Amino acid sequence: MITSMTAFGSGKSEHSFGSVTVELRSVNSRFLDIQFRLPDELRMAEQLMKERLAAELSRGKIEVRAHFSRAHNAVQTEISEEALLLVAQQLAQVRKVLPETVSPSFYEMLNSMNAQHAPIDPELWMGACQEALTTALSELLSGRQREGHRLSLAMLETANQIGQIVEAVEQQMPLLIQTQKERLAQKLRETIQHAFPSGFNHISGPELSERLASESSLFALRIDVAEELTRLKSHLTELGYLLKDAPESSGKQKGNPARGSAGKRLDFLFQEMNREANTLGSKAGSLEMSKAAIDLKLLIEQMKEQAMNIE
Repeated sequence: MITSMTAFGSGKSEHSFGSVTVELRSVNSRFLDIQFRLPDELRMAEQLMKERLAAELSRGKIEVRAHFSRAHNAVQTEISEEALLLVAQQLAQVRKVLPETVSPSFYEMLNSMNAQHAPIDPELWMGACQEALTTALSELLSGRQREGHRLSLAMLETANQIGQIVEAVEQQMPLLIQTQKERLAQKLRETIQHAFPSGFNHISGPELSERLASESSLFALRIDVAEELTRLKSHLTELGYLLKDAPESSGKQKGNPARGSAGKRLDFLFQEMNREANTLGSKAGSLEMSKAAIDLKLLIEQMKEQAMNIE
C-alpha cells in the first residue's frame, strides 16, 4: 500500500506511578530523520524508541515529543522551612551579581523539590514510554496510509488524463504524418521550381519523384513518435501497479528490498515519463502535438509534486 510521509500520532500510558504522553509528527524527507524533544528524565528511553521507529518507518522527518507527570501520591505538596531558607540564601547570593533576578514561584520550587527527592524508576518509566509510543506509532501509520490512499487516487486520476492524451495523439498520427509529407513535398517542388525556372531537363521525372519521396519519408521518420508513445503507455502501466496493484504491507518488510522505496521509484518513473514528453515535443510536427507535449509535462509535474510525500 502506498503510504504518505505526512501524519501525526499521539499516545498516552497511565500507571500508578504517573503517566507518559508521546507525540509523533512526520513530514517528507529523502531519508529517515528522527529528532527527539524529550525531558531529561526520559532520555534513557530515547534509544529504544529510535530503534522501534526505524524498524517501522523507511523515510520521513520524524519529530518525537514526550511529556510525563508523576502520580499525586508520588509528589510532595509541602516545602520544609529548611528548604525555603536554603532557597532564600541561594537567591540572595545570585542577586549580589544579578540584582534583578526574580524570585521563584511556589510551583517552581515544588517541582524542583520533587525532581530532587522523587527520582524516577528507569524500568517503570521506560515501559510507559514504550506503551505510549506504540499507541502513537499505530495512529501515525494509520494516518500515513489514509493520506497515501488519497495521494494514490489523485495520481491515478492524473495518469488517466495522460493516457487519454497519448491515445488521442496515436489516433492523430497517421493523418499528421500524411499531412506533413504532402506539405513537405509541395515545399520541395516549389523550391526546385524556383531554383530551376527553365525546367528539369537535367533531372528525369522518376529521379525527381524518388528524391521527393525520400525527403518526405525522412521527415515522416523525424515526426513519428510511436516509440515515445509506446514507452509512455508502458510507464503508465507500471505507475498503475505501484499505486494500485502493489501488495499491501504495514511498515518495513524483511527480505523485500523494494519495500519502503515506492516514493523513490515513482520519482524515477516520472523522470522517464518527462523524458518521453520532451522528445515528443521536440518531434512535434503540428500545433496539436506541441500542445499535447506541453499538457503531458504539466500533468507529469503534478504527479511528481504529489509523489514527494510518498514514503
